[in-house]
Amino acid sequence: MIGRKLIVGMAGLLLSAAACMGQSAATPAANSATPAVPPEQAQILKGAEKLIRDLYAWGPEYGVTLGPLTNSNAPSFYVLPITITFNGQKEDGTMFLSRDGKTVIRGEMFDTAVDPYAANRSKMHVEGNPSKGPADAKVTIVEFADFQCPHCRELHSIMGVIEQKYPQVRVVYKDFPLTQIHEWAETAAIGARCAYMQSPDAFWKVHDSIFDNQDVISAENVWNKLTDYATGAGLDATIFKACISGSDAKKAVEANQADGVALDVSSTPTVYVNGRPTVGGDPATLDQFINYELAKTK
Repeated sequence: MIGRKLIVGMAGLLLSAAACMGQSAATPAANSATPAVPPEQAQILKGAEKLIRDLYAWGPEYGVTLGPLTNSNAPSFYVLPITITFNGQKEDGTMFLSRDGKTVIRGEMFDTAVDPYAANRSKMHVEGNPSKGPADAKVTIVEFADFQCPHCRELHSIMGVIEQKYPQVRVVYKDFPLTQIHEWAETAAIGARCAYMQSPDAFWKVHDSIFDNQDVISAENVWNKLTDYATGAGLDATIFKACISGSDAKKAVEANQADGVALDVSSTPTVYVNGRPTVGGDPATLDQFINYELAKTK
């Protein structure tokens, strides 16, 4: 993680220690594309870069690319895009810069007239994914998870309690395998999706089997284990194997990953309660968010 995730944004500021975290995409600093910056912005960005380098102790070995500036919700501030490159890794974030160039704000800016989590909900595309609970639920929990992530297995146990405690809540599972650090996570996601495509109810049995047996699954035996879990869930093994060999399930997993990227998900588990994010799935935080959202709907 570049600068220990000091770049601003929900993912950067609120990462939990209890999460599996993937690497930023490898991009050599020398080859990274530099956005075209209008000449009138060059001087103001030069001052902002000096402050930001001082703030995070980013010396010349760090590539810092700022801009171009765009209008923000606050008339007196620009949106300041920032890209940091270091040791072949790249990380993007956003700050806010006053129009006179004298003030940089690290954080998020919200419009009081707009639901702050509506944009998150619009990017989730929950339909067509495994779910439990009422389809018309007032509160929906969306979980981005990785079958090989140990913290996702912990959340699996927590969600069992949550589902019993809040039967009126809908739970949606979306794949986000961290392929950079987990060698069989994507394969497991494809297998679970194949289970869903054959029988939505069977998905949850395969889902539970994968997490319950996470310690005995490996890259070498994952295909056999998935077939065992699928047949144990009552699925047709021939159809299941054909699905795993095809492309439809993989495309569905990739679509979920794309949704996660659009939401700036960078670690698992990342959970959204009516669009409100929490990283790591802390049970007390989930309770707080669920009860708050339920109270809003009364």
